[in-house]
Amino acid sequence: MLLYLIDTFTFMEGFFLSKGNKNPKKSNNNETNGLWKKYNLKWVLFITFWTFLLSMLISVLAEVVLGNTPILFAFIILLMIILIGVLSDMIGIAVTAANEKPFHAMAANKVEGSKYAIKLVKNASTVSNFCNDVIGDICGIVSGVAVGSIVLQLPATVFPLTRTVFTIVITGFVASLTVGGKAMGKNISIDRSQEIVFQTAKFLDFIKSKIGLDIMP
Repeated sequence: MLLYLIDTFTFMEGFFLSKGNKNPKKSNNNETNGLWKKYNLKWVLFITFWTFLLSMLISVLAEVVLGNTPILFAFIILLMIILIGVLSDMIGIAVTAANEKPFHAMAANKVEGSKYAIKLVKNASTVSNFCNDVIGDICGIVSGVAVGSIVLQLPATVFPLTRTVFTIVITGFVASLTVGGKAMGKNISIDRSQEIVFQTAKFLDFIKSKIGLDIMP
């Protein structure tokens, strides 16, 4: 289905670009390929489609898993989700701020993880989009479910406004912790971008060598 949408989009784009050109076939191919590469449209369509599926799947799983989770564990999960979102945001920023040249020098000395770091920096736009947007949105979904799980387990008969007040307080707490964490993380990511990218690359390279999963093929 995704490939069909991509082919259809390519055809329509080539059709409109062909108007006014004397040699439309050759010109269309060059211009269309140029636009696809320049704006990475295949990745845009791919990540849009998979984010839609992943968001629905994780939303359902979060509802099932957190629906009957005790308040303490739900709160711990909530903090972990916020932490994952902040760390993911830091990686996305670090990749865009990092310089590729030091990693080439490390690769020449056969330093483990250096080649993977080069791959991350070369695909900075894609990596940043995945870390900042996709993982960020998924963390937002799961944290919202966790907040709902915590609030629904509060006794409604203690005080008439207990749930309402607590919902407002915990929502503000999650928002402030997320924004504050990402604000601090941005400064760290810019100052220590090389180190963050290298450590991330070493971790991903380790996963690739142990279980054969290459996140950046």
